[in-house]
Amino acid sequence: MGILDTLQSLAGQAGDESHSATAKVAGGFIQALTSHPEGIQGILNSLTANGMGQHVTSWASGQAATATPEQVQQGLGGGFLEKIAEHAGVSPAIASTALATILPMAIQHFAPNGQATQQSEFGSLAQQFLNKLKS
Repeated sequence: MGILDTLQSLAGQAGDESHSATAKVAGGFIQALTSHPEGIQGILNSLTANGMGQHVTSWASGQAATATPEQVQQGLGGGFLEKIAEHAGVSPAIASTALATILPMAIQHFAPNGQATQQSEFGSLAQQFLNKLKS
């Protein structure tokens, strides 16, 4: 199962509010990331600079190191979490909780072995994901 299918499955199970919020945050994350000046590499840099370097390394290698919503909030810093929440139409608290689940998948897919994929490839994948969420 690819990242788009995995993230889309978060949108499934209609009626389950936690899955619905996670799907909204996944969409908000993709939207915010596509407009982020440094793309996924900027997110990796922010997480690493803000004490989550070990998590990034773990996630990039496919390991599922857990992160708390507080760690996610601290790791993203600089208003990025608020942008995600705004795009998703949820509170920053809900966004940070959902991102604790989403970030490991996204980093493993978009930054395998700690190397960000090319922005053009990311943009294409992001658009595919958004289209799946809309359908």
